[in-house]
Amino acid sequence: METWFITRTRATRGSGDTGRNELADGDHRTAFPTLLTVDEAAHLLRTTRRAIYAMIERRQLPGVIRIRRRVLLRADDLLHWLDQKRAPSPEE
Repeated sequence: METWFITRTRATRGSGDTGRNELADGDHRTAFPTLLTVDEAAHLLRTTRRAIYAMIERRQLPGVIRIRRRVLLRADDLLHWLDQKRAPSPEE
């Protein structure tokens, strides 16, 4: 299992960058896969696979792609959705 790190609005992965999107965020760069598996999405959202499948069935998660029996989630859509769901900080 790969290690994911969540910063304020971006997710990063431990190592490697093959097939990854890179976004500039200040002085540091953040890399993550373009498409996430259900396991990766569950790890990113700190929940279970079962919860991810339930949210997909209720159409609560954006960027869901089904290819035959495989379910993938667009990382950009998921991170944007997650950023919209965050509570505003006291400074905002």
